[in-house]
Amino acid sequence: MLDTTLVADEKAFSGAVTLRLDQADRYCTTHGARLTETRRQVLGLILSSEKPLGAYDLLDHLRAYHRNAAPPTVYRALEFLAEHGLIHKIERLSAFVGCTHRLECHHGEGCGHRAQFLICRHCGVARELEDNAIGVALTHAASRASFRMETATIEIEGICAACQDAVP
Repeated sequence: MLDTTLVADEKAFSGAVTLRLDQADRYCTTHGARLTETRRQVLGLILSSEKPLGAYDLLDHLRAYHRNAAPPTVYRALEFLAEHGLIHKIERLSAFVGCTHRLECHHGEGCGHRAQFLICRHCGVARELEDNAIGVALTHAASRASFRMETATIEIEGICAACQDAVP
């Protein structure tokens, strides 16, 4: 979980997050894009958090490192990261979570990532669940409606196992 006192300093990221950031950097370079310092810090903050982070949460963390950080800075970084498939936006929460699918996919750009999110109403944790059967069912349903689906994100609300165990 992201420590709320964390500044957006790369040294504060875990080894696993730093590895994912390096993968994202290579992915961007390979695809003619640039993972700037700010974009890398925003992605690192998102990847370090168990819970989805909103733009203003990210801005608060960035301001500890970049005093002049402003909302447009965060929104531009989020737009870039989403455009390159490195994060997902959880619409219901207006918040963002990391995605490594793009980094792990070996099939090229046409992977057709179809993500499902399990969002706990009690603790706020969002877990990405990529169930291929759900993706196939959505693709077939769209096809029957003469619609070619490119991406899909499903948000499922409920209570996670930890909260179920904690609440009698």
